[in-house]
Amino acid sequence: MIGMEITVKDLIKVYRTGKIEVQALRGLNMNVEQGEIISIIGPSGSGKTTLLNIIGGLDTATAGLVKVGNIEVTTISPPQLVGFRRNTVGHIFQNLNLIPTLTASENIELPMLAQGWSRGKRAERIRMLLDVVGLAHRADHKPDELSGGEQQRVAIAVALANDPPVILADEPTGELDTENARVVTEFLVKVNKELGKTIVMVTHDPNVARAARRVLRIEDGVIKAFLEPTQITVEGVSVSYAEQLRARVVEIDRELAGLDEAFRSGRIGGDEYAERRMRLRQTRLGLQDELHRLGIVI
Repeated sequence: MIGMEITVKDLIKVYRTGKIEVQALRGLNMNVEQGEIISIIGPSGSGKTTLLNIIGGLDTATAGLVKVGNIEVTTISPPQLVGFRRNTVGHIFQNLNLIPTLTASENIELPMLAQGWSRGKRAERIRMLLDVVGLAHRADHKPDELSGGEQQRVAIAVALANDPPVILADEPTGELDTENARVVTEFLVKVNKELGKTIVMVTHDPNVARAARRVLRIEDGVIKAFLEPTQITVEGVSVSYAEQLRARVVEIDRELAGLDEAFRSGRIGGDEYAERRMRLRQTRLGLQDELHRLGIVI
């Protein structure tokens, strides 16, 4: 099945713990064209995985609209969400989610068994998918008999098993070395070009990000920039991106100082102070982690 368009409008996600409220997404808007491959980058804690989980029906939105093809994901019932996850979206996770006691072929077969595919149809599709990811010779090997890159390629085949039009990949190369990351990225691009799937990748790896048609930068729960792949440098990340991260850290430090002063002077109460301070500190830590990953100490 060819890819579907993805539309996200005014998406809000709020997590509450007691009196503490954290907004992971703050009115986010984006559009992914049918058959397009995009990357989403941004600091830790900026809302990347939350966005992917809501698009994929693994989490629910607090407000806003997510539409995949003609399906309004944010309004369908829980039973409909089960069908949506089985038929419309394939998930690729950093932690793979392969069953260790099953072979590569058997892991790929599982989603088709759940859908009631015939044995002949399953066998034909398993062969095709193993060819697509270049692992026909490893069909009877279990995950612990495969390299990290091979395991991730099996995970790609599992995500494609029921022929979903949309593939959502959350840090698909996060645990891989440079060479295996390159191979896995090339296979995702191949899936996009040859099978016409719509692919959304969340990544910290600039080389993975550059493989996409467009790069979206998310920060503080909203899309802050739409970048061309050439704006992500080979060395890691564009200078402007690092500068923007540092500028946001400076801005948050000013906000924290102003918040402290407002509390001391009695302009805001204790609950509001604690909530806002926790949210700002969480965002700052995410930005700091991202800068450290880029080799920048603040």
